[in-house]
Amino acid sequence: MNSAVCYLFQTARFNKIRVTNPARAGTPGRPKDPEKRAALIEAAGALFCQHGFEAVSLEAIAQAAGVSKLTIYSHFGDKEGLFTAAVETRCRQQLPHGLFERPDGLPLRDALVAIGRAFVALVFSEDALQLNRTMAAQGQGNGRLAALYFAAGPKRVLDEMEGFLRGVQAGGQLALDDPREAAAQFFVLLKGLEHLRCLIGLCPPPSPERLALHVERCVDLFLRAHAAPCPPSR
Repeated sequence: MNSAVCYLFQTARFNKIRVTNPARAGTPGRPKDPEKRAALIEAAGALFCQHGFEAVSLEAIAQAAGVSKLTIYSHFGDKEGLFTAAVETRCRQQLPHGLFERPDGLPLRDALVAIGRAFVALVFSEDALQLNRTMAAQGQGNGRLAALYFAAGPKRVLDEMEGFLRGVQAGGQLALDDPREAAAQFFVLLKGLEHLRCLIGLCPPPSPERLALHVERCVDLFLRAHAAPCPPSR
């Protein structure tokens, strides 16, 4: 197992522990049930991906999760709160914070490959593709929902990558004019034209082997584009 794969596996395993055993909410009153919360997030995520936000009722989510409708209000406040939590949870499961905290001694290329593999596994998954389709279909009619989705998913991942690149830049390993723009370019490069083809149903998602090779090539291109200048020879 190479260092990039090991890095990805360890952070994903750590995040799974965190997600399946969330801390109890600090609000006063009766303690929240983490199992019910997890069941609601899983049920909501599946239903939102399949049918979109507007078409899914709180009653349907509660029934799928095996809880009462009041439990949704207790944990999330309303349907928008549950939608936000479902998007955040999926992103954190696939791209946990620890993935962007590069261990000492891990080569930069390996860290970028691990991030890239996790990212493409997320964006090319069928439920993520379907959620993108439903968001695009109703985005013009619900700007607030679009803003919630962007903040809970894409923006959070972009923020994490920007922080990672700023650390790399501070260490002198990359030359970046704008770390945030570079972070966006990295993810756009990984999605490529193939993601659009999948979104519109022109082709199925690439195989894991093809995606792995694509990530390697994107990382190499990104590193060449932002390579730190060599010190002048004496």
